[in-house]
Amino acid sequence: MSFIWRFLRYATVSAISTVVSLTVLGVLVFTGAMSPGWANIVATAIGTVPSFELNRRWVWTKRGRRSLAAEVGPFWVMSFAGLALSTAAVTVAARWAGAAGLDNTMRTLAVEIANVAGFGSLWIGQYLVLDRFLFGRRPRSVSSLSPPVSAPVPRAAPVSRSLDAA
Repeated sequence: MSFIWRFLRYATVSAISTVVSLTVLGVLVFTGAMSPGWANIVATAIGTVPSFELNRRWVWTKRGRRSLAAEVGPFWVMSFAGLALSTAAVTVAARWAGAAGLDNTMRTLAVEIANVAGFGSLWIGQYLVLDRFLFGRRPRSVSSLSPPVSAPVPRAAPVSRSLDAA
């Protein structure tokens, strides 16, 4: 699969998981069921599940058993690195919206924009990690990319012609 198609699929998966996460985040913040920071944690955890599965199976076409140490763990670490950044952004945005006297709808919108900004800032980096280390094809070693080394070909002795022999 070409880089462009893989990247478009990655973008599609990101859009799907973002919609899932933002829906959960919006409902939890708008209803006041949780503080924005906790709502962001729950929304990220829920959105990470389809993100992992779709990236693994559809974008990088990996099949078979999942490796907890080599795939699941690192994927969740990356997701929760984004979570840390987005939670800080969400918390700041919620405080700002409250101090600015914004209504509940605008406060929810500010929180969701902060969430997207937090995760969006890590988006390209995550693609590269997924492609190079987690799900992508491992690059062949340098020696396998070089042409095979063969024994030197013996050269014939140079023929010297005498100018006098003509």
